[in-house]
Parts: sequence; C-alpha cells; structure tokens
Amino acid sequence: MVKRMRLTRRFPVALTEDAWRKLKRFSDDAGLTHDQALIFLFENFGSVTDESNLTHRLRLFKAELETD
Repeated sequence: MVKRMRLTRRFPVALTEDAWRKLKRFSDDAGLTHDQALIFLFENFGSVTDESNLTHRLRLFKAELETD
C-alpha cells in the first residue's frame, strides 16, 4: 500500500440506508472500495462540494434532526 494511503485512523460509522446506497453507488462507479471512496470524499471535501449548496443542505439536515 502506498504510504500516503496507509489507513492510520479508524472510526465506527453508522449510515442510513440511503447514505449507504449512495456511498456504494459512488464507490462502484469510481472503481473504489468503500474505504477509498470515503477517503477521497473527505480529503477533497472543499473541491467536491459547493459551499452555498452545502450550507443550505446542512441547515435542512439540522432542521430534520430537531424534528426527530
């Protein structure tokens, strides 16, 4: 394994069914493992998200959390 890709941090993750399906679809389409797909998304977070859309989506998500 490439030194840069050595996995040094692990954390338990719980996903909704929708989130799991989207992660699986993304990783399959990109030819990556689920771990590699998450690494890519987190390491490139700023360039794969639109800041104004992210802020709006985050506000909606938080509102949904408060209603549960």
